[in-house]
Amino acid sequence: MRLGLRENLAQFSLLVAVNALVGGMIGQERTVLPLLAEEEFGLTALTATLTFIAAFGIVKALTNFVAGTLSDRFGRKPVLVAGWLIGLPVPLLLMWAPTWGWVVFANVLLGVNQGLTWSTTVIMKIDLVGPAKRGFAMGLNEAAGYGAVAVTALATGWIAAEWGLRPAPFLLGLAYAGLGLGLSVLFVRETHGHARHEAATHTGAYGALSTREVFVLTSFREKALSSASQAGLVNNLNDGLAWGLLPIFFADAGLSVGRIGVLAAIYPAVWGLGQLVTGGLSDRTGRKPLIAGGMLVQAAAIALIAVTSGFGAWALGAALLGAGTAMVYPTLLAAVGDVAHPTWRARSVGIYRLWRDAGFAVGALTAGIIADLVSIEAAILAVAALTALSGVVVIVRMYETHPPQRRAA
Repeated sequence: MRLGLRENLAQFSLLVAVNALVGGMIGQERTVLPLLAEEEFGLTALTATLTFIAAFGIVKALTNFVAGTLSDRFGRKPVLVAGWLIGLPVPLLLMWAPTWGWVVFANVLLGVNQGLTWSTTVIMKIDLVGPAKRGFAMGLNEAAGYGAVAVTALATGWIAAEWGLRPAPFLLGLAYAGLGLGLSVLFVRETHGHARHEAATHTGAYGALSTREVFVLTSFREKALSSASQAGLVNNLNDGLAWGLLPIFFADAGLSVGRIGVLAAIYPAVWGLGQLVTGGLSDRTGRKPLIAGGMLVQAAAIALIAVTSGFGAWALGAALLGAGTAMVYPTLLAAVGDVAHPTWRARSVGIYRLWRDAGFAVGALTAGIIADLVSIEAAILAVAALTALSGVVVIVRMYETHPPQRRAA
């Protein structure tokens, strides 16, 4: 048994493909669902419209925590397969939901699906590659996932413009779920043994810990882990805004469904492709500069969208938002992997992802309430300010988790 990207290339590549299918499950909603809320279900209050994101975020956050614990206890592959089984009904519910409550329930199942499948593909790649190329590995993983989000958002926007909001766009999600389940059952191999192999030679400040101790350490006590957790939460807070509120913001300005689909795709496309560069870059330059800088770039991009108008300016804002997120997303996962001991790393990743994906719910509720009470523009600016504050916290509190001597290892 050997660690390394080259040594495990076939299995690693398969997991990249599986994670692209996981991302596609979210992408089927990015363009269509906010518009569906208004046009087919008649929801006018933005807080009510964003309940599907809040439900998704809460459930996915809790499932991330459970996924890490279950992966340490029972292995990675059974958790991955269970996630795909739970995701199979989601596209069918979105196609035929008679009321908005059924859409919210579909997003509860989607949250479980994403928490189990995305968490385990992340953990399995960290298991396989070892410490030297961890950032590059996370860049490939997240690029595949969010590249698929972008492609699917663009495709469903085009399908909806041609054939309507339902059911045609969600046929893609049904294909993704079936293919993901088949690949996971037939071809993915267990990687828990690689983590145990690394643990035999790992050195660090913390050894074997209980789940409670890992939670406290990751959430509050350890400076790098807790800084990563808060930055992850704020990152997905602004992603919740981009997912749920920006399509409505653009529609209110008179953009067509097709053009909204393009804007909904630009952000995750730049995010996905950018991670092919930023993940490996963090292996060479360190994690902290990319995390702090990425949060500040995101804040500037969100503010730009709020204070400008027109497709060109919003496309620039979406691209900058994607670039800032690409700087942050794989680097945060790599930083958690740097600090966490292999014996409790899956649980630490799960706890980090719990906080990160809680940001979907926090962002949806916060943005919805501010938008209903003040305006959509005020909600967007409030999220920009929170994102900038998060970047300052990283600058002040976080230390470098991948110093030069480790980069050369």
